[in-house]
Amino acid sequence: MVESQIKAVIDITEYGFLRLGVATPELKVADVAFNMAEIRGITRQAKQQQCSLVLFPELCLTGYTCADLFFQQHLQQKVTEALLELAEFSAQASMTLVVGAPIAVQGRLFNCAVLIADGEIKGLVPKTYLPNSGEFYEQRWFSSAVERTCDYHQLGPQQIPFGPDLLFRATDFPNAIIGIEICEDAWSVTPPSGSQALAGATLILNLSASPEILGKESYRRALVAAQSARCLAAYAYASAGPNESTTDLVFSGHSLIAENGQILVESERFQFDSQLILTDVDLDRLVGERQRNSTFASGAPEHAFRVLSFSFNSEKVGTLKRSIAKTPFVPPDDAERSARCQEIFLIQTSGLIKRLRHTGSRKVVIGLSGGLDSTLALLVTVKAFDRLKLDRQGIVALTMPGFGTTGRTRGNAEALAEQLGVDLRVVPIDQAVRQHFKDIGHDQELYDITYENSQARERTQILMDVANQVGGLVIGTGDLSELALGWCTYNGDHMSMYAVNSGVPKTLVRYLVDWCAREEFAGSTAAVLDDVCATPVSPELLPPDENGDIGQFTEKVVGPYELHDFFLYQIVRMHFPPKKVLLLAEQAFADDYARDELMSWLEQFYRRFFSQQFKRSCLPDGPKVGSVALSPRGDWRMPSDASVNLWLSQLEELQ
Repeated sequence: MVESQIKAVIDITEYGFLRLGVATPELKVADVAFNMAEIRGITRQAKQQQCSLVLFPELCLTGYTCADLFFQQHLQQKVTEALLELAEFSAQASMTLVVGAPIAVQGRLFNCAVLIADGEIKGLVPKTYLPNSGEFYEQRWFSSAVERTCDYHQLGPQQIPFGPDLLFRATDFPNAIIGIEICEDAWSVTPPSGSQALAGATLILNLSASPEILGKESYRRALVAAQSARCLAAYAYASAGPNESTTDLVFSGHSLIAENGQILVESERFQFDSQLILTDVDLDRLVGERQRNSTFASGAPEHAFRVLSFSFNSEKVGTLKRSIAKTPFVPPDDAERSARCQEIFLIQTSGLIKRLRHTGSRKVVIGLSGGLDSTLALLVTVKAFDRLKLDRQGIVALTMPGFGTTGRTRGNAEALAEQLGVDLRVVPIDQAVRQHFKDIGHDQELYDITYENSQARERTQILMDVANQVGGLVIGTGDLSELALGWCTYNGDHMSMYAVNSGVPKTLVRYLVDWCAREEFAGSTAAVLDDVCATPVSPELLPPDENGDIGQFTEKVVGPYELHDFFLYQIVRMHFPPKKVLLLAEQAFADDYARDELMSWLEQFYRRFFSQQFKRSCLPDGPKVGSVALSPRGDWRMPSDASVNLWLSQLEELQ
């Protein structure tokens, strides 16, 4: 996990984060004193790293593999003494602990999770589903939670809440509500965690002793990830390690922490020394996800829960123990990125195929500049035509050189059209735009917004008119990032008849074109695509420099797209406030941008995003490809005249 230094020491709970630890302690079966010492040691280690809560495995005080020794009254007494000692220790360490222990209640023995905080044992949660087949014989020793006959249990001087109906709410972190299930509970058809989540639990803890057999590692990982996604929760899974008895089974200590379907961190398996994994789970994010999920909102828990209070007493930290991706839309892993590019390309081509089949169109018109966006749109269109078994000559690619067009981009556009076998038409716009300047009385030496947008609208007019000539559709080329920033000319390149790139962020466009060069279009076409990928992003609406090279660079005007795509994801997908977006950006881009640069471009994003909504309110159709989309008919409903002041004022407070 990458950790980057945050400039200020912060209370991460103010940003919705909880520092969570999951431990697999070194263990001796039936040696409560030894096991207690290991739990204490791990707790101290976690405290040094500003951890708020540590989860331990199932029956960790005794070992899961005690078998008939669980019935020994001396062992049970030592467990009781150990729990009372841990309660005192939790106050000294100012830590919340969750441990597993056998608890005798009214003549029955229960496999329990014990939550300890504030110097007290806060609750006892018995296991509900007891496996009793194959290698498991738990019903020989334990009773199920459904067989309990009381709601409280006397442990030392305390009357402690007892039952599977317990949730634990942190008084100093209201969004931190803990639900607990034990091992097999999660593998059942209806895990208790589902009902716990519907009752408000944002953090599910699972104390487990899962033996290792072939294939179980990947299955366990998938189960934990899926349950965290289904519950829209953080899910911590602590598993017993290889120090358990190996009479018939081997345990690996495979512990995991997941959040809404994503594994954040996991332990190394088969380690005999004590292990501790840590991460910061984002509980505020999970609450936000639930508010936006209508399926979750309409659900109800199967039964009522008792909610018990405790406190975390979290400390301020200097680093987030959480990896923050610079490019949330682009997976860092090559194989995953390639698979995602393939999926996106299929979505884009399938969307266009449906539109062509519905309209009966056998012709399309596309403006080809030699830049990334129009190149991707052309590649999508070519593949759509191939799948429909249409002649590629039905694709009319118009390159329309203007005042800022360079030889490099025009050359790439012409070469690409030739390589792909589409109908290329060259229509210079200089003369038409100069006539337009004359008609409206604009000085052609004044390089202002009128100078730039007149060219964009002239190109769009040509595209629309040629589409009428050939009886085809105009294919839009603009991408998601441009729509977010409003970096498009209203009723110019803003408009088309089907916008195939409208769901693709700029940081992903380059990877898609590169993927096409590797997987879909080989040989000389790939060489052209490589040069397109290496060309700076520019609308080429201002004259080239003295060397004939691109003289207008988009990112110098609106800011780096890697930042804006990062902001777009955190603001639109995650709905985070400015202070949290800035915190995450500081971690992700610590080695690339100073804090004042990040704040400046973040302010730019907010101003443009709010002021340019009117362009997004009348977008042409186009396929959604990821978790962020800005279609006014689907994902994003926003008034065009909403005020940005609330968000800018919080940014000002961070100065």
